Amino acid sequence: MILRLSRHAAALCFASAAVFVVMTVLEFFYFRSLSGGLPSLDMRFAGFTPDEGMAWLTALGRRGGEIILVWHYLTFDLLFPALLSVTMVSLILATGRRLKNFRAMPAQLQCLLAVVLVLPYTLADYAQNIAVARLLSDFLSANPDSLSFASALTVTKFALLAIPVIVIAAFTLAGQKRP
Repeated sequence: MILRLSRHAAALCFASAAVFVVMTVLEFFYFRSLSGGLPSLDMRFAGFTPDEGMAWLTALGRRGGEIILVWHYLTFDLLFPALLSVTMVSLILATGRRLKNFRAMPAQLQCLLAVVLVLPYTLADYAQNIAVARLLSDFLSANPDSLSFASALTVTKFALLAIPVIVIAAFTLAGQKRP
């Protein structure tokens, strides 16, 4: 089943991009208005300090926190990490099959390699989502330790996302035919 994902790479890319666009539009045109212009914790690639995290939570208030929890973490951010992960697995398989050495590997090993490259990102993204959702649902649980943990998970998520992206780019470049 995983091997067939490479056939659907284009459709998965389109679906991932569509969900990403919707999430980005919500972020810039709705969520930031709830927080007085502060970016969501998910958007802070380099992480955030406990003071910055607390400022965001305070600016949101209970109502804004509930809105973001429902419209982001309980809807789109349940779907997006899985969708993006499946998309990256499909792209690793599709771009890898253009390479002689990758094609020569047994199909199960190709799938295993793709999943092993993507799974750490998936787990980190869901862990980060749970940490931030907990902060939003229980404002009293927000303390320097929980905010630092959420920040570390945010940085980890983006660092782990870079691994399959780099592999896909490397496979794409290596698979291009030279004149």
